[in-house]
Amino acid sequence: MPFREPSWTVGIEEEYLLVDRETRDVIKDAPPDLMTALNDIAQDLVRPEFLTSQVEVGTQVSQTIGEARADLARLRKVVAEVAGRYGLAPIAASTHPFGQWQGQKHTNKDRYNNLARDMQAVARRLLICGMHVHVGIESEELRIDLMNQASYFLPHLLALSTSSPFWRGEVTGLKSYRLSVFDEVPRTGLPEQFESYAEFKRHVDVLVRAGLIEDASMMWWDIRPSAKFPTLEMRITDVCTNIDDAASIAGIYVCILRMLYRLRRNNQRWRKYARMLIDENRWRAQRYGLDEGLVDFGKGAVIPCTNLLDELLDMIADDADALGCTEEIFNARDIARRGTSAHRQIATYEKSIAEEKSPEEALRDVVDMLIEETVRGL
Repeated sequence: MPFREPSWTVGIEEEYLLVDRETRDVIKDAPPDLMTALNDIAQDLVRPEFLTSQVEVGTQVSQTIGEARADLARLRKVVAEVAGRYGLAPIAASTHPFGQWQGQKHTNKDRYNNLARDMQAVARRLLICGMHVHVGIESEELRIDLMNQASYFLPHLLALSTSSPFWRGEVTGLKSYRLSVFDEVPRTGLPEQFESYAEFKRHVDVLVRAGLIEDASMMWWDIRPSAKFPTLEMRITDVCTNIDDAASIAGIYVCILRMLYRLRRNNQRWRKYARMLIDENRWRAQRYGLDEGLVDFGKGAVIPCTNLLDELLDMIADDADALGCTEEIFNARDIARRGTSAHRQIATYEKSIAEEKSPEEALRDVVDMLIEETVRGL
């Protein structure tokens, strides 16, 4: 039976690190009334994250990417204004340039207390932030089918988003070091392939009955059916420092899903590739970002990311037109031209070193760049 066309609604979640404006270091503990002050303005759209030095924002359910961007801009502005009262600032970056995970505190909630107890040092190292995009797909079966196919495109989205080239003051050589940290957590990475929603649920229920997880929300794959909403949630991306980059990636993601839905409606589908192959592109995006290309499995060759992006944008152009996000998705060409946050962070650091500043001063300059860019264009 054909599936009814999904609503294609969009919600964007972003996590930010809070930094001390004077030292530029990530804080160890948020002021006790910070969340109260945030919720007085933004209600339940700003939430504590695993670490008390983090906050998470989540847009309302949006009908278009433009609506989601506007809501995200409002939430970034609220967090920046309220944090500023305490001498703090948010940075939309997936790692802090020189922050240390030792000494960080986790939020005192049952769920987080259990995670800290079960995962020990693996959880304590999670001084990282990401961006998640929810797309409304009401059919459970269609969510699974599109998850299976959309996994192919996840490395492409990661490459466009990278913002974590530093870890504990070190230039890691990776554009997304965040994934190296997060991959230590169980039930992360690319999802399994499932033939149906019932098969997915059956596998999750094995872990629930064994007492290993509470529910499907503890499957932290790069893409997953949301346990809370009727959505397919993309989770692979770093948080984008530039808000327009976030809107662009969210737009590309929803258009990819609509393109795959159109194929299914016409009795076609995207070819499924083995996880080992997609993992190669995932690693290349993590290591190089946009710089060294991804593998075209059909051609058996590494293709420049700009070429792959042009092909992808051509494939989803009709979907962008139908969903009213053509301008947002074509901004991805600007990302490819000027680079991601990771590129700008490294360039800022190298410029400061060339000016004979110390590595510590150069890292603080990177934080200043992140503070400014996080609120640019709001």
